[in-house]
Amino acid sequence: MLNQAIIEKLQAIVGDTRVKTDPESLKIWGCDWTKHYTPDASAIVFPASTEEVQAIVKLANAEKIALVPSGGRTGLSAGAVAANGEVVISFDRMNQVLGFLPADRLVHVQAGVVTGQLQQFAQEQGLYYPVDFASAGSSQIGGNIATNAGGIKVIKYGMTRAWVLGLTVVTGKGEILHLNKGMMKNATGYDLRHVFIGSEGTLGFITSAQIRLERQPRDLRTLVLGTTDFNAVMHVLTAFQAKLDLTAFEFFSELALQCVTASGDLARPFADVTPFYVLLEFEAASSATEEQAMEIFEACMEAGWVLNGVMSQNETQARNLWRLRENISETIAKFTPYKNDISVLITHVPAFIADIDAIVQERYPDFDIVWFGHIGDGNLHLNILKPADMDKDAFFAKCQTVNQSVFETVQKYDGSISAEHGVGMTKKPYLHYSRSAEEIAYMRALKQVFDPNNIINPGKIFDQE
Repeated sequence: MLNQAIIEKLQAIVGDTRVKTDPESLKIWGCDWTKHYTPDASAIVFPASTEEVQAIVKLANAEKIALVPSGGRTGLSAGAVAANGEVVISFDRMNQVLGFLPADRLVHVQAGVVTGQLQQFAQEQGLYYPVDFASAGSSQIGGNIATNAGGIKVIKYGMTRAWVLGLTVVTGKGEILHLNKGMMKNATGYDLRHVFIGSEGTLGFITSAQIRLERQPRDLRTLVLGTTDFNAVMHVLTAFQAKLDLTAFEFFSELALQCVTASGDLARPFADVTPFYVLLEFEAASSATEEQAMEIFEACMEAGWVLNGVMSQNETQARNLWRLRENISETIAKFTPYKNDISVLITHVPAFIADIDAIVQERYPDFDIVWFGHIGDGNLHLNILKPADMDKDAFFAKCQTVNQSVFETVQKYDGSISAEHGVGMTKKPYLHYSRSAEEIAYMRALKQVFDPNNIINPGKIFDQE
């Protein structure tokens, strides 16, 4: 634990009430959504400016104190867990919109701005921030950028990286960098902005970002379709993408739907029970587009890929259809699921999921498996549900014994062991399945350049040698 002299130095930087050491605060701010590690933070510090973050980092270098960034704490890879006595730097106070340039469609926000807050700001300007996911109401922009968050609209709008035009960061040395400064075109050497995007807080702290906004989508329609098997899901994707510009294409299994509807406030989309369901969304700017969507739907029915379906007729119905997909993580949380967030090229998805499903059925015959994901961009979420009578540690240990087989299959298809949740600590032992030894060596070298004393989020992604 920290000695009183260091606590007083931290208080001198941020204020007496902005350093917390009580057990409840250490527990709350010292963890994320993962349950694999027990939080063990020494203190929680709440800076309000880039300069205060810089002062904390300089103090940490002088005193050899490890720091862990904390945003909305919605991560699923233990990237924001302080498990080894680190000081947690919370960005909860850095939650302001700093400026807006209408001609550039550019908004400057502090790292602690909640994703939903940015989405609301964009809407108030008649614009749109398209990076969206179930935790948008609590996740923070800094954390989104640090993990290059994806979500449900990647098929059209891409990952967070595509929307970040500038960053202000405090490096592990305590230096403030202003990266790219919001420009769309800037061909002046290395773009260090992209080094920090996806770095999971291991190179320094993101304190603010300049974010590009988009026009609002018009007349969105949402369809939920019941399919005969997973191959049918891929046929449906091909059929709709050939003629429509989709804004989302999601899938989930029957068990996932059962978990969501068991909560009691959502009904099944239709009476038929099917192995898998597709949720897709598109802009229906004209009646002709909507008619074309119905023609594709009918063709999928005739081909035997789709057994039933429903299309939203108003915003309320669309929101409820989306909740069938978005509420999955929340409703399976009580089962303490073991999660894998994996991806491959869309071309490989059918063969990949067949291989993974065979492994799961062989090794977990008695466990319930919930499948869902952003299938339109090749991202699958495999969730193994813990039996009620099984100890959590024993359950996680059994699941981890099969990780090698799962990740060897990911490697076989040149895929990713972490499509959108980062590496953190939970995926660290498996990084070599997605990154070569040479790549990891370069990552370590970058870490050494920006954070030579290894004080910023140490032990995440990889261990320094």
